[in-house]
Amino acid sequence: MLPSARTEQLLKAILESSEDAIVGIALDGSIELWSRGAERLYGYAAAEVTGHSLKSLLPIYEVPALQTFLGAARDGKMNWCETVERLHKIGSKLSVAVRRTAMRDERGTVTGILESGQAVRQKADDTTSETQLRLLLEQMPVLLWTTDQQLRITANCGAGVQHSEMEAGGLVGQPVSEYLKCRGTNTTPMTHHYAALRGESVHFEYKRQDRILEIHLEPLRDPSGEILGCIGVGFDVTKRKRIEEQSRYQATHDALTGLSNYREFMETLERELRRAERGNDSFTLLLLDLDGLKRINDRLGHLAGNRALKRLARVMKEQCRSTDLTARYGGDEFGVVLIDSDQSMAEQVAGRIEACVRDGQEEPSFSVSVGMAMYPVDGRTVQNLIEAADQQLYERKRKVHSRKLMNG
Repeated sequence: MLPSARTEQLLKAILESSEDAIVGIALDGSIELWSRGAERLYGYAAAEVTGHSLKSLLPIYEVPALQTFLGAARDGKMNWCETVERLHKIGSKLSVAVRRTAMRDERGTVTGILESGQAVRQKADDTTSETQLRLLLEQMPVLLWTTDQQLRITANCGAGVQHSEMEAGGLVGQPVSEYLKCRGTNTTPMTHHYAALRGESVHFEYKRQDRILEIHLEPLRDPSGEILGCIGVGFDVTKRKRIEEQSRYQATHDALTGLSNYREFMETLERELRRAERGNDSFTLLLLDLDGLKRINDRLGHLAGNRALKRLARVMKEQCRSTDLTARYGGDEFGVVLIDSDQSMAEQVAGRIEACVRDGQEEPSFSVSVGMAMYPVDGRTVQNLIEAADQQLYERKRKVHSRKLMNG
């Protein structure tokens, strides 16, 4: 609250002549009075700071303490004398010993704070270490933030995440949900922030736009242990996750065809069998064999054989659903796990694959033989299902070979 007209002249004289840095602060943190001494100490003219928040004079890690201080001042409880950290206009840090007086209206209600400050000389070593800490906080390739109990961001620092242009303090005042791009109190980031407000330590991964963040949350406490808000740190782990996904893909897929490999094929069969057992469901296994691959390799070369393998893989992907598993589990041996399927569906899929391969115009031309087994009719174990499908595959290949011999 601005001083009354009767005291304005006296206050103006004090503000002009005092060596101390005298600052009048409203209860919302805005600066209302600014002395010549404050201009000398902090480097700002009165016109540059009057009406602006006191946060402009604070290192970002001191903003939560300011919120606590203003809350206490509204209740008439605050530290009257203490040493605080402030920033000069050029960015250098100051240690300031302050004395505070509550400004009250005619009814005795606190309406603001009058602060008188003097610079405290620091040891050179302290200044150097604190400067290094500030630079570390500003340049770390992470995002650090604090919130109040309403989950509004009260401070942020760090170099941010890749492709973001986040400045220190640039998030202050935003709801944390706005920065994390999540809506509703039941979303994962918000429920974890509420858990931190209850005193829990939380660690989780969260996808924000095209980046993946690994986030750690802790409760933010005052010296007495009371929870004031949250402390969060977010690491950009997008590159690491992509490398992990690429490594897993290479470990579970065939390099030539891009289909799942033997390991993934067998593990998927085991998982599907257990799922079908629990739900009394059925699924179907197809085993496919590219007829005459050795003949193609011997006659046309291995590059032609590779083209045939890749063509069969492409046809299998086209004729199967995205939920099915297509695999190359041997040299010329392929498999399909048809999820939630019956014999009729499996026969249709097998027929489409055979027709596409047979009628295709690409060279080299070839055919494919297919064997089928259905859970639980043809077996209740992976081994039994594979043996049943393999037996049917062998019979079909034998019949095809016999017809070729009869036709000369």
